[in-house]
Amino acid sequence: MPRPKTKSELIAVNDEKFTELMALVNSIPANHLESEFPFEDRDRNIRDVLTHLHEWHLMMEKWYTEGMAGEKPIMPAPGYTWRTLPDLNKVIWKKYQETSLTNAIKKLNESHLRMMELINKHDNDELFTKKYYRWTKTTSLGTYFIANTSSHYEWAMKKIKRFKKELEKEEVENGKI
Repeated sequence: MPRPKTKSELIAVNDEKFTELMALVNSIPANHLESEFPFEDRDRNIRDVLTHLHEWHLMMEKWYTEGMAGEKPIMPAPGYTWRTLPDLNKVIWKKYQETSLTNAIKKLNESHLRMMELINKHDNDELFTKKYYRWTKTTSLGTYFIANTSSHYEWAMKKIKRFKKELEKEEVENGKI
């Protein structure tokens, strides 16, 4: 699906990608849902990927709340710049190491719904007119939502698909398929 340009397209692509993501998670055999990825990566399992998405939803909510209140949000987070994202993402990874997969899924479902509620508060112009809100600087509010929802869901699915492919390859090698 092409990049959304209207509110209805944004809602549709978010629903589609989130549904695809959760279906992909549910397609992983239960005995491997909490397994470590067999490849080198910051995110070492499905929980890490899902909590990463959740935390970025939380950051988006914070930017949104502050920006809509007339404040200037600190983006991406206090003490970090867009250039230091790897450091921020490591902090996010550490934050959720004691979180269960079940809780990660619950948190992500809840924060996804809150993203959708925020999107639904706006019309096409508010979402897709660049510089409509001062806090979004030279871009549009919709661009922020896309980056923190559908585009991020696609990123997550790539990681989980890679994991699933490795699992299937391992089963073939072990004669289980």
